[in-house]
Amino acid sequence: MSHQSPDAIGPDGAGYLPGLALDAVIFGFHENQLRILLLEYRNTGLFALPGGFIREHEDLNAAARRMLAERTGLSDIYLEQFYVFGDQARYDPEPMRSIMRANGLTPTDNHWLLRRFVSVGYYALVDFTKAVPRPDALSDSCDWYDLNRLPALMQDHQAIVQKALETLRINLDRKLVEWAASLLPDTFTMAELQSLYETILNEKLHRSGFQRKMLSLGVLERIDKKYTGGAHKAPYVYRFVAG
Repeated sequence: MSHQSPDAIGPDGAGYLPGLALDAVIFGFHENQLRILLLEYRNTGLFALPGGFIREHEDLNAAARRMLAERTGLSDIYLEQFYVFGDQARYDPEPMRSIMRANGLTPTDNHWLLRRFVSVGYYALVDFTKAVPRPDALSDSCDWYDLNRLPALMQDHQAIVQKALETLRINLDRKLVEWAASLLPDTFTMAELQSLYETILNEKLHRSGFQRKMLSLGVLERIDKKYTGGAHKAPYVYRFVAG
């Protein structure tokens, strides 16, 4: 949903591509916590993923980046398409009708927001401490929720989250360097990298096996030891090799 009120756009959705929408699963990672950004709609008890629409003279990916910036205040972050959700069974106009009525609007049955939409799914990766969540024109709040304690989501948004998470986990090794700026400092220890993996995969990994695997990928450069002044052996510090 754009920050512009649907009432201001008009009941026919003039200026936007008909029948096409965006839904974004925005993963936030920080200190071994994985969260998802959700909207809560006032006076309805409904929760949803951030979403939006594509302007008539706007590229699809540009629309997704615009929507992401509107919801998080961030622009230079990792964003990728991962699936298109177009099953007829996902169409249900009642949640949006309830949301509009809760905002003092009285939509007609043929209002553009009550029509069927095919949605292009995106996932994004951010450090949630750097984001400034901002609700859209119809929602009451925009906040981070722990991945393992999500509220019930409207329509098929729970399935969208699950598909995005599956994609994130499958791509973890292959996309790691591309994601690095969003998830890790410029230099990090092997333990910090392992914590990132364990948080995303939601499982404990064997330390020595994980280290062998990471070093075999050929994407890490060992820099120096990280001295903390403690009695324990100082760990090595790494950075990603520039591609």
